[in-house]
Amino acid sequence: MTGRSPHTARSDARDNRARILAAARAVFGEEGLGAPMREVARHADVGPATLYRHFPTKQVLIAEAFAEQRRACRAIVRDALADPDPWDGFRSLVERICELHALSRGFADAFMTAFPEAMDFAVDRERTLRAVAELARRAQETGRLRSGFVVDDLVLMLMAHRGIQDAPHDARLQASRRFAAYVIEAFHAVPETGAPAPLPPAPRLQLTRPPVTP
Repeated sequence: MTGRSPHTARSDARDNRARILAAARAVFGEEGLGAPMREVARHADVGPATLYRHFPTKQVLIAEAFAEQRRACRAIVRDALADPDPWDGFRSLVERICELHALSRGFADAFMTAFPEAMDFAVDRERTLRAVAELARRAQETGRLRSGFVVDDLVLMLMAHRGIQDAPHDARLQASRRFAAYVIEAFHAVPETGAPAPLPPAPRLQLTRPPVTP
């Protein structure tokens, strides 16, 4: 009886790794970073030993699972800084960062919190905040961003934005866009000329009523 060929073993390992990463994005994206590793293994249909062989710690798994979102975050910052209109760049950064966070609870948690040993996310966060500070300086010079705006205002906004994760999954992106529109309007120094642009339609949220007691 012959064993598997090295090529087959490598192929199986690649498949397992891909399934684990997909499962981690799904589980952490919906449940947040507090979801246990065993839930990721169950979702990927692999044993715990296989999971830890590929990703020895939860921190390593999270960094790999959200690598695409981290690249997207860097692209958002790069595009915003390159925009010839500072206010448009600032507005685009706020809208796109909110959308990125709305799509994944896990990425939003990693970006906003001091997750143990998550240095990659800390670097992304600091890069984003430096870009916001530079864009704010430029936009304030044009008179279109409120003079009192400080970077901490964006941090507070993103902290409030995390509440959108409690909305039903299908309504989160729509709610995020509406939230960002209100925030941008609040940051704007002067009203837009003419009629204001309409906000995205409000999502229909299903609220759970508490039971009525006699």
